[in-house]
This record gives sequence, structure tokens and C-alpha cells, in this order.
Amino acid sequence: MSDLKISLIQTHTHWHRPDLNRDLFDSYFKALPDAAQVVVLPEMFSTGFTMAAAEMAEPMDGPTISWMQERASALGKVLCGSLIIQDQGRFFNRLVWVSPEGVVTYYDKRHLFRMAKEDRYFSPGNQASVATLGEWRINLSVCYDLRFPVWLRNCSDYDLLLVVANWPGARALAWQTLLAARAIENQAYCVGLNIVGRDGAGVDYAGGSAVYGMQGDAVFDAHQEAGLFTVSLSLDDLREYRQKFPAHLDADRFCLE
Repeated sequence: MSDLKISLIQTHTHWHRPDLNRDLFDSYFKALPDAAQVVVLPEMFSTGFTMAAAEMAEPMDGPTISWMQERASALGKVLCGSLIIQDQGRFFNRLVWVSPEGVVTYYDKRHLFRMAKEDRYFSPGNQASVATLGEWRINLSVCYDLRFPVWLRNCSDYDLLLVVANWPGARALAWQTLLAARAIENQAYCVGLNIVGRDGAGVDYAGGSAVYGMQGDAVFDAHQEAGLFTVSLSLDDLREYRQKFPAHLDADRFCLE
């Protein structure tokens, strides 16, 4: 699998209404192109970016994960996005990657956004997670993680950095700049999915979902438009660039404590 076709759904979400959000994304699924292999939903796609963890959390066998498994199977595509999960008495902002066969891979957001008090209500993850699809290796991350390059350092273990987010419009410049920077320094594609509209906490979001190539070029930018967008990425192009410009061979090695 040299090319990867990835569909991004940039939209508003309904505050604290998982049922309405599942219906919302179902309406977008009707327009998915047959060629799409991965469908990406935003951070906390079932509730909005809320700190009501105890109220809104679901278990891994809850209705939203079951819905993801059913839709991934019916569509024949990977479905991924983050939601609030309760696991062994703790709450996680968990990015879930579901294969058409129903296999679940997940990543728990490591960097919790203290400015919104996320660190008070959620537990941080402590492990990176790289999902695979054919020959593609996709590093999973969530929103605030984007600001921390050591955590996202590519040690020749991924080809695409996927970031799902609720990134406020007030910091839109940082969003675009950091997406491009992570692509350049890691010699990988970087895909960022954000939302639009105003959430139930009164925060405004300006979209800006985008795909950056390994040289920091904007392959795609949704700007502030709500919609379903599909982008094709070439693994052959990525490998050719890494071979011609092997900066990764000179990268510093970091140790995380």
C-alpha cells in the first residue's frame, strides 16, 4: 500500500450529546468516497472538549466504541477519534483507532491541557502508540501533545503523525506552525484535524484542519469550512525524500523519564 487516502471530518460538535454526535458523523459517512481507507474524527468527538469526565465517560465496551466498531465494519474503513473513557477507575482522553475487523488500538493523551484544568480531571497516558495500515505507520496524538517535540520525536518508527484536536481559534497560528514544524523535523506527513464553531464552554474554534508534507508544505488546508475532505498521501514520495535528504540520521536521541 503505497498511497494512503485519509478522510477528515471538520465540523462542530454537540455539547454533552453523544447520541447527536454519533448521528452527526453518520450523516458525513454517507458522502465518504469508496477509496478512503481512514476516517478521522476530532478530539472528544462525542461530547466536545469538556471537563465533566465523570459525567460523560464511557467504558471501552460502551455505546460509542460499539458504534465505532459497527461503522468501521460496515464502511470497510479504519475509524478513529478521541473520546472520554473510564478505565480501572480513572478517566482518559483516549484516541481510539478501530479497524474494519473491529480490532482496537488506542493512545491516551499524555499532555493534559492545564489551562483548561484537564490535568485535574483526567489521567495522563504514558505510552506512545503507532497504528499500522499496510506499510504505513501512524503515530497517534491528541491536541496539546503537538507542542512537545521530544514526545513526538520520530526515531524512524512512523511515517505519519496524526493529531486530533479541539484547538481554539485564538491560537490558530500556533496550530499551523506546529503542524508544519513537526512534519519537517520528523520527516513525516503531519495530519491535524480540528473543529469549528463555539462549544458549550464558550470557546470558539476556527478549524484549520490541514495536512503537511515532510518538507513543511501544506498539502491541504480546510480553513474554516465545515465538511468532509479526503487527501491522498504517497509513501513512495516520503521514502524517496528521506533517502535524498537523510537528516533523520543526524537526529539527537532523547530519553524520557
